[in-house]
Amino acid sequence: MPRSHFPEIRTLELFQAMQEDHFLSLMRGSYVQNFPPQIELINEGDPSDFLHIVVSGSVDLFSTWNGRETSMATVHPVSTFILAATIKDAPYLMSARTLEKSRIVLVPSQDVRAVFDIDPVFAHAIVAELAQCYRSVVKTTKNLKLRTSLERLANYLLRQQTHAEGAAEFDLAIEKRRLASFLGMTPENLSRAFKGLRAYGVEVEGIKVHISDQQDLERFAKPSSLIDDYST
Repeated sequence: MPRSHFPEIRTLELFQAMQEDHFLSLMRGSYVQNFPPQIELINEGDPSDFLHIVVSGSVDLFSTWNGRETSMATVHPVSTFILAATIKDAPYLMSARTLEKSRIVLVPSQDVRAVFDIDPVFAHAIVAELAQCYRSVVKTTKNLKLRTSLERLANYLLRQQTHAEGAAEFDLAIEKRRLASFLGMTPENLSRAFKGLRAYGVEVEGIKVHISDQQDLERFAKPSSLIDDYST
């Protein structure tokens, strides 16, 4: 893999503090590849041969069962997926496909496990990242189990507004079909939910969202840091 990618990968907390020779050992066995949109990178149930690092573009993590499909998460640069399968040497629990033209670094899983065994700082960083992933899963589960579809959509919009630095008008980050899947809804239910939020000052036209009554929306949504703050 070209050394020009090393500094970017080193910015990840996973690799920041590990020994230089161990980092170089991982990179020597790795390679970088460009993928066009809508290419499946991994399939759930397959062996976890590589740890993937997204350095440009974006990747959809999704799962299927009995003819149904759901979007689990979207991975943006610079970040890894799917670390738990790599460490456990277990099959992937999710599939992944590119959403746009993407550059992906592939690190052999066996090399990651080998360095995990000899570099305590790297091992500590992996444990910290897996702990963060676990907490995110708990928050997602609470969101799905404790809230109605209308409440889930309202809180999603408030989180997106935060990413837009609090602007009253912003764009949806993903297409509506994938948003419905991510929130555990059908596209039809999502459409009805958008209409239901008009009473709380939310107007949607295409991908444009406008919030005209911030306080009313927040009173309805009741956002909670123990569910909605994925940074902790």
